This record gives sequence, C-alpha cells and structure tokens, in this order.
Amino acid sequence: MINLSTIDYVFIFGFFAITLGIGFMVSKKSGQNPAEYFLSGRTMPWWLLGVSMVATTFSTDTPNLVTDIVRTNGVSGNWVWWAFLITGLLTVFVYAKLWRKSGVSTDIEFYEFRYGGKPARFLRSFRAIYLGVIFNILAMAAVTLAAIKIGQVMLGLTALQTVGIAGAVTVIFSAVGGFKGVVYTDFILFFVAMCGGIGAAYYCVNLPEIGGLSALIENETVASKLNILPDFNNKEALITLLIIPIAVQWWSAWYPGAEPGGGGYIAQRMLAAKNENHAIGATFFFNILHYALRPWPWIIVALCSIVIYPDLISLKDAFPNITDDKLGHDIAYSAMLTKLPSGLLGVVLTSLIAAYMSTISTHLNWGSSYIVNDFYVQRVNKNASQKELVNVGRISTVILMAVSAILALLLNNALQLFNIILMFGAGTGLIFILRWFWWRINAWSEISAMFVSGIISLLLNSKSIALSAWLFGNENTIGLMPSWMTYPFIVIVTTGVWLLVTFLTKPEKEDTLFSFYKKIQPGGPGWKHTVKKAQDHGVDLNLNKQEWNVPSGVLATIVGCVTIYSVLFATGYWIYGQYTKATILTFVAIASAFALKHLWKKIKAVVF
Repeated sequence: MINLSTIDYVFIFGFFAITLGIGFMVSKKSGQNPAEYFLSGRTMPWWLLGVSMVATTFSTDTPNLVTDIVRTNGVSGNWVWWAFLITGLLTVFVYAKLWRKSGVSTDIEFYEFRYGGKPARFLRSFRAIYLGVIFNILAMAAVTLAAIKIGQVMLGLTALQTVGIAGAVTVIFSAVGGFKGVVYTDFILFFVAMCGGIGAAYYCVNLPEIGGLSALIENETVASKLNILPDFNNKEALITLLIIPIAVQWWSAWYPGAEPGGGGYIAQRMLAAKNENHAIGATFFFNILHYALRPWPWIIVALCSIVIYPDLISLKDAFPNITDDKLGHDIAYSAMLTKLPSGLLGVVLTSLIAAYMSTISTHLNWGSSYIVNDFYVQRVNKNASQKELVNVGRISTVILMAVSAILALLLNNALQLFNIILMFGAGTGLIFILRWFWWRINAWSEISAMFVSGIISLLLNSKSIALSAWLFGNENTIGLMPSWMTYPFIVIVTTGVWLLVTFLTKPEKEDTLFSFYKKIQPGGPGWKHTVKKAQDHGVDLNLNKQEWNVPSGVLATIVGCVTIYSVLFATGYWIYGQYTKATILTFVAIASAFALKHLWKKIKAVVF
C-alpha cells in the first residue's frame, strides 16, 4: 500500500471535479431527446470522435491485460489484439461511410433496415439485450476488476470500496452528461492517460533494480520475452500467437471495439459524425493512436515487472493483502506503479481513473442506447415521450453499472474474460463483413451463427475441458483437439451452420433488398441479382455510376496495415537498440504512408 501526498490528492480530486463539472454542464442539452443523449445530434468532428474511440479502448484493464500477456507469452503474445488492426482499417476504408450513410441511431437498428419481418424484429431486440446487456456487462466487469486490483495493490482498498467510489462517480457523470459529456471528457482523459502511461514507463525503467533501458533489454529473464514475432520453431506458440490471429481471428470474432465491419461503440461514434468523411477520419485516427502510439509504455512496464516480480509468489510476498482469487500476473502493472514518487504517482493514478471512467462511461451510454432504441421502444412502449426515453436511458445506465460491479467481484483476471468474449463471438464476424455486400444473407443467417457460436463455446469451455482432463490428464487439450484448435473449430462449425441455414431459408423480400440498396449503394457482384430484379420490375435504385471502390478500400487496408505495423515495430526496435531493423521499418512506414495518401484520394475520402 502507498501513501498519497497532498499533490497526489490534488490531481485525483481535481480530475473528479472537472469530469463531473463537464457532465453537469452538458446535461441540459443532452437531456433534450434520445438523439442528443446518445449521438449528440450527429454533429461531432472526426478528431474529437477519434480521440474518444481511443480513450474508450484505453481502460484500466488494458495495461493489466498487456502485462499479463507479456509476462505469460512475451511481447509476441500481443498479436492476439494487434491482429484486430486489419478489422479496424477495413472499417475505415470500406464500412465507415456505409454506417454513416445508413442514418440509423444504433448499429442494432441496422437489422430492421437490412432484413425484414419477425426474424429481423427478434434479432434486433435479442441482440440489444445480448450485446447491450450481457456482453456489455462482461466488458465492464473486466474493467472494474482491473480497478479493484489497482485499489487493492496501490491503496489497500477492499473490492467493495473501490467499486463504490469509482463506480459512483462514473455512473453519475454518465447518466447526467450522456454521449456529449462522454466525448468531451474523453478528450481530456486521453491526454491524462497517455501522460501517466509514458511517465510510469520512463520512471520504472530507470529504477535502481532495473538499471536503465539497456540493462533491461540485456537481462536474461527479459531477453526471452522480447521477440515481436513468436518463435517459429515452437509450433504451438506460432499457431496460437500469430497464425490464428492473422489468418482467422480478425475477421471471424466479435469483440467490443474491434467488430468486423464496424459496430458497437465504434459504430456509435461513426453515426455521431458530421458526415461520411468525418466518420472515416475518426476511425482512421483511432487506429493510428490505438496501435501505433500506445502499446510500448505498457510493454516496458510489463518487462520491468518481470525483473522485480518474476513470478506470482514474489507478487504475493510483496502484496500479502491481495486475496488469492485476485492474484494473477495482471496485477504486476499495479505493483510497479507503487514505486512511483509523489506527484508522478498522482498523475498515474489520475490516468488510471481517467481510463476507467472513459471506458465505463462509453459502455454505459452505448449499452443504454440499445436498451432504449432497440428494446424499450420496440417492445415496451412505442409511443414513449422524448423525456421518458432519456429517463429510461439514465435508469438503465445505473442498472448496468450495478450488475457489472457485482460480476467483477466474482472474476479473477482480465485475460480470462478476454478469451471468453472472443470464443462467444467466434465465427460470427464473417457475416458482419459480408452482409453489406451479399444480398443472400438474411436474418436467419445471423440468428443461427449467434446461437451456434455461443452453444459450442459453452460446451468446449466446460464439460469438454473437464472430460479431456480426466481422460488424458492434460488441461491443454479439448477432447481429441489441441488447445490451439479450439477457436478455429468454433469458427469452422459456426460458419458452416450459418451458410447452410442461409441457403435453406428464404431470402429477404425484394422490397427490403431494394430499399437497402437504394440508400446504401453498396455495389459489387454480390448485389447483381438484386439489381437485375429491380430492373426487371422497373424499380429505380438510383444506381451509382462511379466505379465500385471496395477493391481500392481493401488495398488501402493492406497498405494501412503495413504503415501502422511498421511504425509499431520500428518503435520497438528503436527501444531494443536494433537500429538497422528500426531504420528499415521507419523508411517502410514513410513510403507506405505516401502510398496510402494516394489511395485515400482515390476512394474519395479526403477529410481535411
């Protein structure tokens, strides 16, 4: 436990006051109607939304998750989330403008825009609860769990005390300020969080026990964890850490903030943008900051923790007040922060509080938007007044916070929940990518994928694991499959089922397909059948005469990945002192950035 100085308290409580002040300042405007409360009237600029996206994904559990990954699998273990850059850039160059063009209030509303009839209504309502409540609560529980561990390690607080303090301030601010308050404060939260992360990394690497950056890199314990790519001679590590994320995971998994085809709170921000160009600019700005700028401060602190706390026993000895159910490698990040001096400690603690509030407030506003727009209005009271809808949003915000806090008290570590969420969304991502560009996908495609993925994940993560451990004495196998095959197996089965269901069920009605095409103008070979039908029926689809720009968007995605990955890895090699590799990658990043600028103009996505 640490003792906070006066300056530390000034930073922390000053931040609380600013955040609550912004929430109350915009409360009158936000409370006018649901459009203001959940989308801020669709008037937000790209730079503010981009910073908001990245602030939201910088939560208290993120440094803990990265620390857990680095200590367990080394730096290369981060490919489990680095691979989602492909998803993110595909959203930038292909899907952002489609979302903004749709004009829906939430991405769940899309279901009744793209599909029709009772299946579409069921899908919209069910997904509102499935994602807005169940998955949303899981994500918030992971963030709150990280806050609990920080409170135990750094301040000696009990889990209930941490949840009570952090949760109360966040839920008040979120319920009062709505989306506008969330986005405005996110701008402040991002810079506070980045200053805290960079400051912590700089101080930790210069601790006497570490001896500076060179000594850290040369440390025998740390050296085995430094590789950016996994060991190619280790088949299981190569498949698990690199091949599956790059070949399968990025397009097949649904994960908050990295949904294939865009979705969730990323879609919420695209829908709140001024226009299509601002939606594209926001998502591109987010991906640059998220992948190229932020990871290394966390990685450096994680590597430092390996020197000072090489195993769980050393962590337990240093922090005996940590309860056994919360002991894990993820607390090593908080453990390192206890060594910070006054002043910097206050900044870092404030940055962690900022990260917590940013993520939780976004999830609360996003989840309550589903409850209000896609469940309450559709199933409970279609004639609800604007004031009633805003009040329902505020009440649901409080309930979501309470339930997620209770769940957080029952969890052990962030990586555990990360894997659960990935498994439950396995195999559904391809639908989210193709549904814009293939007329044959229908509501039953999505319903079958959602249920099959969830059921198989439950079976493989409970009874099958216990059975295989009993039969083979090995917890790393699932039945007759190695552990790395679990995720691809779920993807293969889920994809096979939803494709079969798609062709066994009737396609959407022609009027529904005509209406979708007329507004979105998706183009491409996947809609030739619908275009021909429209022409046969004399229906005017306002066909866009411009060249189909999805191929250019895919090419821009590839070049963008080269650019951002080059920046990410060049930074790592500069830190490692491997200057030849760093120089080459820096030039690759510059060259690909120029190529990307050319492609950006070609797909008519000039933001500035």
